[in-house]
Amino acid sequence: MIPFLDLKAVNARYRDELAQAAKDVIDSGWYIRGVQIKAFEKEFAEYCGTKYCVGVANGLDALILIFRAYVELNKLKEGDEIIVPANTYIASIIAITENRLKPILVEPDERSYNIDVNLIELAITPKTKAILAVHLYGQLADMVAINEIAEKHELLVIEDSAQAHGAIMCSKKSGNWGDASGFSFYPGKNLGALGDAGAVTTNDLELANIIRTLANYGSHKKYENLYKGINSRLDEIQAAMLRVKLKYLDNEIKNRRDVANYYINNIKNNKITLPKFKNECEHVWHLFTVTTNNRSDLQQYFLDNNVETLIHYPIPPHKQGAYRELCNESYPITENIHKNILSLPISGIQSEETTQQVASIINGY
Repeated sequence: MIPFLDLKAVNARYRDELAQAAKDVIDSGWYIRGVQIKAFEKEFAEYCGTKYCVGVANGLDALILIFRAYVELNKLKEGDEIIVPANTYIASIIAITENRLKPILVEPDERSYNIDVNLIELAITPKTKAILAVHLYGQLADMVAINEIAEKHELLVIEDSAQAHGAIMCSKKSGNWGDASGFSFYPGKNLGALGDAGAVTTNDLELANIIRTLANYGSHKKYENLYKGINSRLDEIQAAMLRVKLKYLDNEIKNRRDVANYYINNIKNNKITLPKFKNECEHVWHLFTVTTNNRSDLQQYFLDNNVETLIHYPIPPHKQGAYRELCNESYPITENIHKNILSLPISGIQSEETTQQVASIINGY
C-alpha cells in the first residue's frame, strides 16, 4: 500500500538528531519557556523574514490569540466582521467566533482555491475590520491585492499560514505579508512537530508581547496578570524537534515541488482536473489536490490499486452543525470543491518511483 503520508518515514531520516535534541532538553531540566523555544522563535522569524515569532501550543491557538490581542488593543470588538474564505478548514472560522467576532464567508477562486479577491470588496460593510487570508494547500492567497484592499478600507490583514510554511509570492514568504500570521506545526504539516505546536509571526512588537502574555495566563511577570489569558505555550521538547526539522524544510519543499511537477506533467486523464498555480508564486504543495465528478469511485479505484488518498475536506464550515447560523447562505463554488476534491500522496520524502506509480494508476482510471 502506498500511504498518503508516512510520518514515521518522514521523521526517521532525522531520528538521531531528534533523539539528541530530546536528550538535550531532558538533561537540561528546563521544559517550559527555556532556551529551545527562544532559539526556535528567533530561527523561525528569520526564516519567515519577520521581526518576531511567538511559539504557542497549536495552530488554532495562534489564530485565536491574534484576534484576542487585537481585542485587547481595542482594534477589534464583539460583533466586528472578519472576511474569510468559505472553503477553509473550520479552524479559521473557530478562531473568529471564539473572540465573538463574526465570520463573513467569501467564495474562493476556482483556479487557486484561495479567496477570490474580486469578491472581497463586495463583502465589506461598515462593521468589517479584518481579512483573514488563508493560504490553502500551500499556495499564497493574492496578498498584493488583499493588502491593497485592506489599505483602502483600513482593515487588518491576518494570515492563516497553517499549510504554507515557506510559500513565497514576489520574493516574500508566508507569515510576512499581513499584520500577523498563525502557523500550525501539526505533525502532518510541511514543518511538523512530533505533537501539537504552533506559532505567530509579526513585525509588531506590541502585538507580539500581548500574544506572549495572553498565552501565559495573561501574565507578563510571574504572579502578575495583565489579562484574562490562557495556557498556550510551545514546550521545549517540541521547539527542539522543530529546530532540527526547520534546517531541512527547504529540501523537503523542493521534493514536494518535484512530486507536484511530475504529477502535473504526466497525469493525462480528462476525467481529472489538476490544480493550478500562479507563476509568481512558489507553491509548497502541502497538499496536491485533484477534482473529479466521481470522487468516491476514484478513491475506491485508488484503494483497489493499493494507494491511499484523503479528502480535504468533505464538509464545508457553513454545512457543519457547529455553524448552523451560516447554513442559510449558499456557496456553490465552495460546495462543489468540497464535493469533488481528492488529495493524492505527496511528501518531502516521496520517491520518484512512488510518484510515477501514482501517476500511472490515475492515468488508468
